[in-house]
Amino acid sequence: MSTQNVLFDAPGPKARARHLVLTVVGGLIVAGIAAAVLWKFNEQGQLEGPMWRSLFTADVWTQYLLPGLWATIKAAAISIVGAMIFGIIFGTGRLSHVAPIRWFCGVVVEFFRAVPVLLMMYFLFSWFAVQAFFDAQYYPIAATVIALTLYNGSVIAELVRSGVFGLPKGQREAGLSVGLTRSQSLRSIELPQALTAMLPALVSQLVVVLKDSALGSALPYIELLSQVKNVGTAYGNVIPAYILGAALFILLNYALTFIAGRIERRINKRGKTAGGTVAAPLPGTTAEDPTT
Repeated sequence: MSTQNVLFDAPGPKARARHLVLTVVGGLIVAGIAAAVLWKFNEQGQLEGPMWRSLFTADVWTQYLLPGLWATIKAAAISIVGAMIFGIIFGTGRLSHVAPIRWFCGVVVEFFRAVPVLLMMYFLFSWFAVQAFFDAQYYPIAATVIALTLYNGSVIAELVRSGVFGLPKGQREAGLSVGLTRSQSLRSIELPQALTAMLPALVSQLVVVLKDSALGSALPYIELLSQVKNVGTAYGNVIPAYILGAALFILLNYALTFIAGRIERRINKRGKTAGGTVAAPLPGTTAEDPTT
């Protein structure tokens, strides 16, 4: 008979009653805070119909929101791709058996993890302006994307390293036993499994990339948050504009999480049949003749 380990005992009748009371009290507190906020908004005239109707006009969307939405998606998409590449390269480098490579990758990762993203954006924007590498109109997006890539790529590198360390030692030993080198075992056996295992944490970090793209508003990068602020200033409905902006960010994050969830389920279904998981054949053998 199989047993299941639990971290705590199942709550009894008294505990369940106490949890119910705390839940009700917490819900009432949250409802009270929400009611107070809505009352204050109404007192300031922020809940009046004209304040909200102006947000759904064609001019607001074509001149402000849609361009800002596209700028946010563009910066986030480029940063996500760059962070994934950076994270896999430096995460693998931190696992290298060559000491100089491991130390160099470790210094790079720890440095960019420690520097605030906004500080990196300011530094890069100022550096581009002084050096004049390219057209000035690209300074804001370049600073935003590079800063997001370096910081989030460093976090992903740590996820890769911890994912590989979290695998059973038998995975590497199995690779070495069939003649693979340590590097081949890392690339072919350990890294794919680590990437699959760390998908939930990776999705959370990709959501962080999308949200942190709003920091570009501190630079002259006109993304969604900047455009929401412009709408509130132009139409005198700051609170409704920010509420709409928050709703758009929530929808974007939900869409990213949904897509990542679909990818995770597709990956988990690989190698599955109606009878269960099919093990991949060892090098030099075939699925039809396992005794070869």
